[in-house]
Amino acid sequence: MYIVAIGWIYVVLMMALVETSVVAGIMTFFWYGVLPLTLLLWLIGIPRRRRSAVAADQVPGQPDGADSQAD
Repeated sequence: MYIVAIGWIYVVLMMALVETSVVAGIMTFFWYGVLPLTLLLWLIGIPRRRRSAVAADQVPGQPDGADSQAD
């Protein structure tokens, strides 16, 4: 998945470099590159983060603080 993201950033960078002004190039890079890729990678990572959280909850022998006794 990361190879697609790297390829897309490269394409958007080339698009930004041929813009007529620096401001247009920065906006192109941000709106067509950074913002969509951030959203896409975050959405794709949700199931993996969920599985990691469930796996961490199911690890036996890990202290969770609930059964500790305060003196």
